[in-house]
Amino acid sequence: MGGFNTILYYNRCVLGIVVLLLCAVYGVLASIVCTLIGKQQYSQYLTARCYSNAMKYIMGIDVKVIGEENLKNLPYIVVSNHQSAMDILMLGRMFPPGCTITAKKSLKYVPFLGWFMALSGTLFLDRTNREKSVGTLNTGLAKVKENKRALWIFPEGTRSYSINLEMLPFKKGAFHLAQQGELPIVPVVVSNTSSIFSPKYNVFNRGTIIVKVLKPISTEGLKKEDVGKFSEQVRETMVAELKEVGYSDAFNETNLPPSVVELNGKIISAVKKDDPADVVTKENDDDKDKTTNATKEF
Repeated sequence: MGGFNTILYYNRCVLGIVVLLLCAVYGVLASIVCTLIGKQQYSQYLTARCYSNAMKYIMGIDVKVIGEENLKNLPYIVVSNHQSAMDILMLGRMFPPGCTITAKKSLKYVPFLGWFMALSGTLFLDRTNREKSVGTLNTGLAKVKENKRALWIFPEGTRSYSINLEMLPFKKGAFHLAQQGELPIVPVVVSNTSSIFSPKYNVFNRGTIIVKVLKPISTEGLKKEDVGKFSEQVRETMVAELKEVGYSDAFNETNLPPSVVELNGKIISAVKKDDPADVVTKENDDDKDKTTNATKEF
């Protein structure tokens, strides 16, 4: 990676942090106003949309959603793969009104971001105290059912930062909640975002994150002893969809992870095998776009 690319990467990181902090400040104010007028449930939705638009028009990162109609019928529990800081942007575009998220307790004490999350009704989980975490989730479940809202959970439990099309093993908390409340599970699969953002490889590109919302999966009649098997089936379905969705489309301005470079190389080689002349002569043709499904280079 050249010197200019490195400078661009760090400049984009600084700008991204500024955008996040400004949106967090907006979130604090929005949460206070919404709480005062008795509409706290809309705090996260309003702030999420603000952040999504800011990232789209300032940072050049958009989110394309497939199957958004599957989020219409509340209440439900959403489960989604957890990758990096780009998850916040994905949530910004996807967040249904009245939805809330779970987060580790330590985030509560982060200036501005933590204040906004606390004021907007985030469910903070203390990973060192299982009993407390279960109590928090049960309280959240009761509110979701009573008010016909949604709860968004990342069952991997932590960010994977994976550069491959894979997911970490799922924790079963979200599925136990769904079984107890007889709420459907809505799987949401997010394209691998390492082609847009990966701190390990100094990647911070413009591009489009692809999100696929799968059809709700009923938990009616699901027995407690079958929750483990059920969660594994949901994970297998989501991993299969992730392999179909692939990597986020990106303009390579800073760098790319090795897995994305290797994938593009294989696709280009396959096209060359079919018709070498086709690759050389069609620089601006649609066929060339197929060879750079994961990335677009200037």
